[in-house]
Amino acid sequence: MKRFLLVLALFSLGIVVIGQTANCYRVYLNNKNNSPYSINNPEAFLSPRAIEKRARYNIPITTQDLPVNQSYINQIKAYDSNIQVLSTSKWLNTVVIYCPNVAHIPGIQNLGCVQYVVPVANFTQPAMFVPENSTGVDKFAQTSTRNYSYGNSIDQIKVHHGDSLHNRGFRGEGMLICILDAGWEGFDTISYFQNLYNNGQIWGTRDLIPGVNNVYTGHSHGTSVTSIIASNIPDTLIGTAPMANYFFIRSENPWSEQLIEEDFWVAGAELADSLGADVINSSLGYTVFADFPEGDMTPQQNDGITGVSSQAATIAGQKGIVVVISAGNERESTWGYIGRPADAFDIISVAAMNKDSLIAPFSSYGPSADGRVKPDITSVGWDTWVSTSYGSIVQGSGTSFSGPVIAGLSACLWQSLPHLNSIELMQVIREHGHKYNNPDNDFGYGIPDFFQAFLDNSTAIPTFDNEQNISLYPNPANNEITVKSSNGTIQTIQIFDVTGKMITTLNPNADQTSININELNSGIYFAQFTTQQSRSTIKFIKR
Repeated sequence: MKRFLLVLALFSLGIVVIGQTANCYRVYLNNKNNSPYSINNPEAFLSPRAIEKRARYNIPITTQDLPVNQSYINQIKAYDSNIQVLSTSKWLNTVVIYCPNVAHIPGIQNLGCVQYVVPVANFTQPAMFVPENSTGVDKFAQTSTRNYSYGNSIDQIKVHHGDSLHNRGFRGEGMLICILDAGWEGFDTISYFQNLYNNGQIWGTRDLIPGVNNVYTGHSHGTSVTSIIASNIPDTLIGTAPMANYFFIRSENPWSEQLIEEDFWVAGAELADSLGADVINSSLGYTVFADFPEGDMTPQQNDGITGVSSQAATIAGQKGIVVVISAGNERESTWGYIGRPADAFDIISVAAMNKDSLIAPFSSYGPSADGRVKPDITSVGWDTWVSTSYGSIVQGSGTSFSGPVIAGLSACLWQSLPHLNSIELMQVIREHGHKYNNPDNDFGYGIPDFFQAFLDNSTAIPTFDNEQNISLYPNPANNEITVKSSNGTIQTIQIFDVTGKMITTLNPNADQTSININELNSGIYFAQFTTQQSRSTIKFIKR
């Protein structure tokens, strides 16, 4: 069953799609022969950001990254003008089609470019998915605001010492977080999220559900999830990465529960990769499917290999993305275990607890079917503070909410440790869980200490406490920055890029100097200053 991993937010939605006779199929293709694309010209299918990231972490671009061969798609569509392509996967080399005439499937199966065909859904036409005006109804329990500097969110951040990481200046600047969810109802109209648009932090949206083209309608689950990461509401709700950039991807059809939704998840992960995402957050999980029981799996198949969403999650983690997956809310059900893709390799699956570190009564347990430690770690997903689509700041529960706490802090940690690749960073997070030496099936490796992870690994770029002895302005800057010391002559200035590479060394021997940054590429840099009395590091942004 497809799950929004949320237990106190129930939604009343119409379901258009009912039935057990497939008319949608996942077609596995044999190869990518004679592709018009080439790994020598990745600009045709990967963004400059994605290409730069692959080069930075020495991640090869392979034929797996080439888009599905369009000529093969054309052969399939030639069978019937009513065949529609609903989704494709370059990593798995599949195309998902709507084929209303089932009699064509044996012929498609026999095409030379086709390996085999798997039924994934049954949809009606023309409204395959969504009633035009369906909206979600939030049913959270409202509680009073607490008087902390972080507002309501202090407990869900401080349990990981994320506040200390923020105080060092790592709040997600320059990082891209892609969120795969079911909809962001109200997000674009809530007043306290407008700063994200004004600051250019919302990089875009993509709706992968056929027949729908607006992620801001239909469901509000993504609004609550994103609020945990992106909010910047002083004394009310501060997110775990309030200065990061965001891209919203609707991969989840909230109006039905069918196997095809895993295919949309795969497409979402591939889109995130092509954009150059640093972090994927997904509060979605798959077990069995009420509207398409042919697609049901068992906990014994939660091996990280069987589910296509799990396959894609593993690939994404290996291609340089920190993939954060909520573990699931199945503890009290007959299923019990984590779902897919929380069983994937090279990802972080997150269980839920409350602020007092008690495991949530709904949080799915491990291990994976092949015996690996799952979930990986645990965060606050029981009475977590979130925003509703109506702008109320309330408490909600579900592993949907523990995942985004970790996703945001992971972005901040990677910002502080850019010399680590995604696999290394996820391992560092596990190793700083309080149960790392004695993991269990509830907490996994435990509650990670993100600030200690930073301290133990911050060797590439020296960082020191800055007690306001040095000022740097303007920040961000276009052409020139000015630095000024109130505590002695600045003897040396060293500028590092985000990978820890030293760009330049200056010896101003003055208490104030200006630095021309015209030659720097746009991005994040660190300026380290040495005076007779102190050393300090300030992060700045070149526009």
